[in-house]
Amino acid sequence: MDDKELATSQINSYRNAAGRLANCVNLWPKNSIVLSMGSAMADGTFAALLLLGGLLDMNANHCGTENGCLGRSEVAPRVAISAGESLERRAPVTPEFYVRYDLGHHNGPFGHAIGFSVSEKGELWLGAGQTWKVDLGRSPWYTELHAMTGLYHDNGGFDLGGAIEFRSGIEVGYENKAGWRYAVSYDHRSNLEIYSNNPGIETVQARVSIPLR
Repeated sequence: MDDKELATSQINSYRNAAGRLANCVNLWPKNSIVLSMGSAMADGTFAALLLLGGLLDMNANHCGTENGCLGRSEVAPRVAISAGESLERRAPVTPEFYVRYDLGHHNGPFGHAIGFSVSEKGELWLGAGQTWKVDLGRSPWYTELHAMTGLYHDNGGFDLGGAIEFRSGIEVGYENKAGWRYAVSYDHRSNLEIYSNNPGIETVQARVSIPLR
């Protein structure tokens, strides 16, 4: 298989993956595949993948360069707006609105982000952390992992066990020539059992990310 055929195969694979995730947005309360995914990823797998993949990327593409392994590079800051619902695993199905600001610099392969979400019953989450984006060959398709630490207030809604809650997940999307990104995201929030109660919650959302320069 030559490079062109390999790139075409990768693009088709990720288009199919994006399509399946998009279907989950419409079907998540009944979709057993997504519920199983939530159970599998409840142990912080996304955060571990971000760290492992980012370190491999850093070693291969950043260490040994003029900037060094975690050298600073300027990128366009961006705002991402997301809307979706939590999955019916341990939490009730609840609509959520989420805004994330990606800072205008990376350190090595790692980006930096600040996020805020509010759910229908008033649950609030505010956090910050790292991102790691992988372009899928030369195509406009990409995948990005994130891992963030934040503060949670249930406001009388769903009790996640305590104030400190970690959020990690993945998005698969398409970036147009103007830099706008359209994606489907999946993430998990829990306290990693630092509290006795740790039900966890998963969310699937449609996301639009807009560059600010």
